[in-house]
Amino acid sequence: MNFKEIIKSIENRTFLPIYFLNGENTYFIDKITDKILDTVLQESEKDFNQTILYGKDVSIDSILDISKRYPVMASHQLVIVKEAQHLSRSLGQLEQYFKNPVPTTILVFCFKGKKIDKRKSVGKLLSKSNFLFDLELFKDYQIPDWIQNCAKINNLDIDSKAIVLLSEFLGNDLSEIEKNIQKLKLLTKESQIVDADMVQKHIGFSKDFNLFELTDALAAMNIQKAGFIAYHFGKNSKNHPIVVTIGHLYGFFTKLMKFHFYKDNMGDSQLAGKIGVHPFFLKQYKQASKFYSKSKLAQILSQLRHYDLMSKGVIAQNTTHEEILKEMIFKIMH
Repeated sequence: MNFKEIIKSIENRTFLPIYFLNGENTYFIDKITDKILDTVLQESEKDFNQTILYGKDVSIDSILDISKRYPVMASHQLVIVKEAQHLSRSLGQLEQYFKNPVPTTILVFCFKGKKIDKRKSVGKLLSKSNFLFDLELFKDYQIPDWIQNCAKINNLDIDSKAIVLLSEFLGNDLSEIEKNIQKLKLLTKESQIVDADMVQKHIGFSKDFNLFELTDALAAMNIQKAGFIAYHFGKNSKNHPIVVTIGHLYGFFTKLMKFHFYKDNMGDSQLAGKIGVHPFFLKQYKQASKFYSKSKLAQILSQLRHYDLMSKGVIAQNTTHEEILKEMIFKIMH
């Protein structure tokens, strides 16, 4: 089951005896756990039937003892094990319980930041029993859709440019996205549409000096604008680390290379998925493909690797990041 299906099944009170929530998407793990906490028991039932444990402080024997209890004046008891990743070396001791869980106990593991090893018997058992849920981070191209969906849930109208700016600024931190969407909701009037100016004003994000605008300038072969942004980045290296800029540009030009190879054989929707971008960006890639041939892109990717080494002091150790940025942008566009 995916995230929405898990939430829906909980809302329908179709509970599993074990939820092993693991992966890097800690936002989803927290949301599922909160939904379970809000749904399984009534407030009057929680005192005797709800237990929250922490992996750093609890033993496997304690988890087993508590999980084998029966509920008191309720249909279920709920046991939540937070920070369960700290128990990774001793999870094998739970195998017998996983094979035959107490049906009136709902046992939830919040295994954050990594995944259980499915090659080991306990991982295989959880997966085979459908108790294991892999909650992975969103890909970059999925974030704009998540922002749009989050805004819709909060009854907030937001335009495409604002969505893209939020996506770039907040990355795949879904918790931060939700918090800022709710902040924008409080600041808007009825029927007001959130635009890029509002994002810049209230989220603390400059719409003039950011990676999206730099990419936009490069795609349009706007030499003056790209140089100006590079100059600003160089003067503000704390807020615009060169390693992040180079990584972003490497991703953009790699996807542009893929665009060249697939553009003649695919429709827009399939093409966007193939190169790993949101359909909103296809216009930018179509424009950029006119200025950057496949041979030019191969040259650019090689140059970016060179400048990455320069920025890390491997070569040209006395060159400042500001100088590297200006030279890099010039060579990309000439």
